[in-house]
Amino acid sequence: MIARIWHGYTTKENADRYEKLLKEEVFVGIEHKNIGGYKGICLLRRELENETEFTTIMQFESIEAVKQFAGPDYETAYVPAKARQVLKRFDPKSVHCQIIYELNY
Repeated sequence: MIARIWHGYTTKENADRYEKLLKEEVFVGIEHKNIGGYKGICLLRRELENETEFTTIMQFESIEAVKQFAGPDYETAYVPAKARQVLKRFDPKSVHCQIIYELNY
């Protein structure tokens, strides 16, 4: 299993708007792509002093599934135009880590 990790930052004023955009449009759009091996996404939010940080952690069965989602240059961040309008800044690349252990209760 592969975790695709990415960070984006908004102004505090745009944070709720960005969160809503992710939940109602971006994540739904990803789901509708019907990517084989896509297992889901986790959204994290953290309030910083002058901005709000969002972290997404997508899960894929393999790096091949990631490439099906993101293309051959799979490390490049997936940031739709509407999201770019709300973001203050973001990581240009996503990080990919192999999930070697997970414990859920």
